[in-house]
Amino acid sequence: MTKDQERLDQEEAEQIEAVRPPDLNQESNRSATRLELFFDLAFVLFVARCADGLAKDETWHGALVFCAVLAVGWWAWASTTLYANRFDTDDAVFRLLTLAAMVGVVAMAASVDKISGPDGRWFAIGYVIIRVALVAGYARAWRHVPAARPTARLYLIGHSLGALTWLVSLAVPEPGRYWLWGAGVLLDLVWPTAAARLKDAVPLHMEHLPERFGLFVILVLGESVAAVVTGLHDGAWKPAVVVTATAAFVVAAALWWIYFDLSGGAAKRRLAEEGDEVTKHGVHDFYVYIHLPLAVSLAAVAVGLEHAVLHGADDHLTAGTRWVLGIATAGYLLSAALMQAQLGGRVRGALLWPGAGAPLALLIALLDLSAVMTTGLFAALTVAGVIAGFLLHRSGEVRTAKI
Repeated sequence: MTKDQERLDQEEAEQIEAVRPPDLNQESNRSATRLELFFDLAFVLFVARCADGLAKDETWHGALVFCAVLAVGWWAWASTTLYANRFDTDDAVFRLLTLAAMVGVVAMAASVDKISGPDGRWFAIGYVIIRVALVAGYARAWRHVPAARPTARLYLIGHSLGALTWLVSLAVPEPGRYWLWGAGVLLDLVWPTAAARLKDAVPLHMEHLPERFGLFVILVLGESVAAVVTGLHDGAWKPAVVVTATAAFVVAAALWWIYFDLSGGAAKRRLAEEGDEVTKHGVHDFYVYIHLPLAVSLAAVAVGLEHAVLHGADDHLTAGTRWVLGIATAGYLLSAALMQAQLGGRVRGALLWPGAGAPLALLIALLDLSAVMTTGLFAALTVAGVIAGFLLHRSGEVRTAKI
């Protein structure tokens, strides 16, 4: 019997066994599962609903609410991904827990625009459902994987305290409710961060992790493509709208290129080179958390692009749209530069690009130009960044791995 036949027989036996105790996922060549991709669909809706909220309120208040709510959703996704990275058995219990968490995400997505009213309780209930599913998963891992108990214990404490705080918030009126939400997320973050610093911390799967975060980046980038479609449709395909939409699509494509061929690729190379040592050095913490401002910025870029395309035929773009697009693009480039400098180990290359792009994006936002000109300048800036990334590769200023 060949090795391939033995592997297929083993996989078939595992599929027949409906319930299997969790174990550490350290097999090589592991990739995202179909269940993980299905789970991500709920977050597509969540990000879209958050973007709708910013689109209706392009003020500083609207931006702060957008960032806060999207940060909560991002951490819900990231914490679920970290559990699956270590303990995904793909058995019936794991699937049911994942689907239960997905119900929580759906509840959060459906109530994003109503968090300031009585229906805001459903947003909190959705978050609690996700925490309860994670607590059940880590309790299962603690029971069946003795080597993982020190790590699982801290995750259990953090997620339990987070769930309890959000549950208490249901009985607290505004604005105290929101302070409790923030405290709950902080409790959720502190204990997992402490778990990564244990001497016997359970290592993460360093091939699966960058793939999952790369998929989330694509998920958020999809909002920019959807923005182009919506802007074209609602803008009635006017010539100026079509030109603006073309430039907007170029921006989205260039931002994809910058992450996967430059900053994200440099980060993955670091993760692959250090392997299990990543946990000891705290590198994976930085890798995980730097994706928060990067994802929030990308989602905001989509809002700016949609409004720019929609008003492509106007003589001037509103200050709100210009600043959403400018600050969001600058935030994305700055996050990518920090990722590249810290994880890629080449500060000068990161300063040359994407670092230099951040102030230029803000400069474009300062100019009171038409939608065509504004979006065209952003397209030129990001395309120049792609070319700069290629030159950095050739000069050896950045070294990457394929995501």
